Amino acid sequence: MMSEIEIKFRLDKWLWAARFFKTRSLSTAAIESGKVHVDSDRVKAAKEVRIGQVIHIRNKDFEIEVTVQALSFIRQGAPEAALLYTETLASIAKRDNAKVTGEAGHAQRERGAGRPTKRQLRDIKKFTGGAVG
Repeated sequence: MMSEIEIKFRLDKWLWAARFFKTRSLSTAAIESGKVHVDSDRVKAAKEVRIGQVIHIRNKDFEIEVTVQALSFIRQGAPEAALLYTETLASIAKRDNAKVTGEAGHAQRERGAGRPTKRQLRDIKKFTGGAVG
């Protein structure tokens, strides 16, 4: 019976079930803003996910590339969700390199430090060549 009827798995539901995003609406927003690519193509939230596809996910906290291993639209615990995908070797190497170089923490300030002082702003301007954000 199951082989006759093909179940379609939406990309936004799969990303939510695989625990890349806390809510389905967050996964849909990430897809629509171009932060999720399937097989290096920009896609829509209703894109059908198949086993073996490579999904590249870019978020403010992480950047990861995974290969789909299983399909599910039911959100389960983290150990079960981790079985839905495997991270590519290139992605693992890139994340390890970012940890070593401290790439992600280049613009972070100490918590509670507040806004930069006028002197700090001048130093930042001098260092960046005039661009202060």
